[in-house]
Amino acid sequence: MTTSTPAKTYVLIHGGGGSAYDWHLLESELHDRGHGTVAVDLPMTDPQAGLWDYADAVVRAAGERRPLVVVAHSWGGLVGPLVAARLAPAALVMLTAMIPKPGETPGEWWERSGWVPPGVEDEYELYMHDVPRELGERVLAHDGALAANMSMDRANDEPWPLPAWPDVPTRYLLCRDDRFFTPEFVRRHVRDRLGITPDEIPGGHMAMLSHPSELADYLTRLP
Repeated sequence: MTTSTPAKTYVLIHGGGGSAYDWHLLESELHDRGHGTVAVDLPMTDPQAGLWDYADAVVRAAGERRPLVVVAHSWGGLVGPLVAARLAPAALVMLTAMIPKPGETPGEWWERSGWVPPGVEDEYELYMHDVPRELGERVLAHDGALAANMSMDRANDEPWPLPAWPDVPTRYLLCRDDRFFTPEFVRRHVRDRLGITPDEIPGGHMAMLSHPSELADYLTRLP
């Protein structure tokens, strides 16, 4: 399939405990539409890596590719704006993502944002309830092997370093079936911290796995 708009490169930033593999279905959809992708494993196994180190890993992977759209998922929302500040993309898309405040540490975000634990103990039901079982278990096994060595001490304790939100067109994409960051929480969080109304698609917290085609359609319709 060809695209009627100029090809872009989508820079895909995974969430905490995730990996670049989380994006593989979306990458295929975007490639079919004539676009490029960059997905990189964040340095979550390095206890000395700070937030700028995470951003630097993404910036290095993006290289000289342009134009760019940065897509940040979940915990990756803390990294996406840092990448956007470095790369000046055409857009920053926050996909069911944490929205940081200047000076706030990632560890502080949970209480300060007003997030309430959802009370769903089963990991699959919390994150993957709408993902086909075989696919979801394969992703969980892949990411779990990496998460076993995860050590994010510095990143979680480090104040978010930008003095303000980057001057980049920003969209927030809410997932209507998300059990981790529920629609009710997200709408308030986005209003309070970005002052915008989120866009919405169907899907749970891992919509790139449960609804990759709809997510690709949304991304490729952006200016």
